[in-house]
Amino acid sequence: MTELATVVTFLAVLGGTSLLAVTARRFRPGPELPTLTGWALADRRLGGPMTWFLLGGTIYTAYTFAAVPGLVYGVGALGFFALPYTVVVCPLAFVLLPRLWSVARRHGYVTVAVFVRGRYGSPSLALVVALTGILATLPYVALQVLGIRAVLAAGGLYPQGLAGDVALVAVFAVLAVATFRHGLRAPAVISLVKGTAIFCSVLAVVFVVLDRLGGPGPMFRDAERALVAGGVPQVSLVLDPNLYGAFATLALGSALALLMYPHVLTVAFAASGPEALRRASIALPAWTAVLGLFGLLGVAALAIGVAAPPGNAEAAVPLLVRELMPTALTGLVFGALAVGALVPAAVMSIAAATSFVRNVYVEYFRPTATPKHQMRVAQMVSLTAKVFAVVFVFGLRNQDAINLQLLGGVWILQTVPAVAVGLFTRWLHHRALLAGWGVGMVAGTFMVVQGGFSPVVGVALAGWQIQAYAGLAALALNLLVAVVLTPLLDRAGAVRGPDLTELSDSGNDPSGGSR
Repeated sequence: MTELATVVTFLAVLGGTSLLAVTARRFRPGPELPTLTGWALADRRLGGPMTWFLLGGTIYTAYTFAAVPGLVYGVGALGFFALPYTVVVCPLAFVLLPRLWSVARRHGYVTVAVFVRGRYGSPSLALVVALTGILATLPYVALQVLGIRAVLAAGGLYPQGLAGDVALVAVFAVLAVATFRHGLRAPAVISLVKGTAIFCSVLAVVFVVLDRLGGPGPMFRDAERALVAGGVPQVSLVLDPNLYGAFATLALGSALALLMYPHVLTVAFAASGPEALRRASIALPAWTAVLGLFGLLGVAALAIGVAAPPGNAEAAVPLLVRELMPTALTGLVFGALAVGALVPAAVMSIAAATSFVRNVYVEYFRPTATPKHQMRVAQMVSLTAKVFAVVFVFGLRNQDAINLQLLGGVWILQTVPAVAVGLFTRWLHHRALLAGWGVGMVAGTFMVVQGGFSPVVGVALAGWQIQAYAGLAALALNLLVAVVLTPLLDRAGAVRGPDLTELSDSGNDPSGGSR
């Protein structure tokens, strides 16, 4: 039976966060005309600290904090790939995001697909980038709902039957109202609570765990014994050499994919300038350290002998917390994890709505839509995305959401040539990029589905058979097709669209990045 103190503390964290989100209008600078930029990007006024909180709160989701230790609990050392992956993200973000912000601010771009439209002069390429982003984001929103439900169910805070479903809908209803009214300002405010609660709760749990187990040495020793006793090949806290390729490609591919997601780029566009983004990128490793501590809890769950339900390894940490922590602190941890899902879910729905409005609705259906009308449509689409996420979770199996999110990571990687490469050179022809995108999408989807929805597939490379991330293998095919076709299309006289971004092919930003 769940202790009263746990429930009270959990509700206090969640209720306080909800009230703070509803009052996000107080962070608006003053009366102004409603626009899509104001609603979706908070008028591009987020300073360095707020950008750091929101960027970290968006990248490091509640499901991440449960799934990474769950992976460590289930597969051992391979689960730690998330740590180098989030470390690799930092220099990539430092280089890419300020440059993208500069061109977006100069031309009033609110989505990355609009940048692609201006860079290559190709409506078709911009459309596939926008639709890929939306397609990859929607399962991610559903995964946040799933993360809350899984964590709370393991912690005994999710009532059985209809009562639990109604409670979950109520939590997301408050988020939906706050986001509908205040746009990105609502998750920006919530991210302050998320950061504080997550940092404090994980430090408290790690302290209690290490004290209980006698330090990291005995903890790792007992965890290794538990993994060996499981009798599963290649599952150990020491990475098997045969998995080096999988580990490295998962880390690199995941880092590249993350920076292409619309919700991460939406936060980047909302920053007050390149310097705010650089400062936030430099400080992102603090979030990685917290993720490492959560991964350590997966080791602790093994050492203590936590028995997670089969196929539900992400429940290992909630079960560990419920077993070891005092009741009030248990409620704090579960409240922090629940809040941890609200921030990315809100930003994801805003990003998907903005991409749809600017790159589909305005481009193909209502070119004369006023800024106020665009914002109203985006509000409705954002609300619809949240409803879709809840219905998806209640209507389908948990594994369906996980499988689709896995495919989403493979799909979003296929926009790297058009976006990341396009920031530095326009040498690739837009038609070659379209062909490469198509090949990458088909190949990546086939590899994942053929492998039973495993992100790791066998790849033949120079006579060697290695295990590699399917998304990165598909991206390699994507780039190969684009590179081979570009000179052929140029030789055939295929017309290129105009470049409206004022970015030179040498990679120098004419603005000097001073904004």
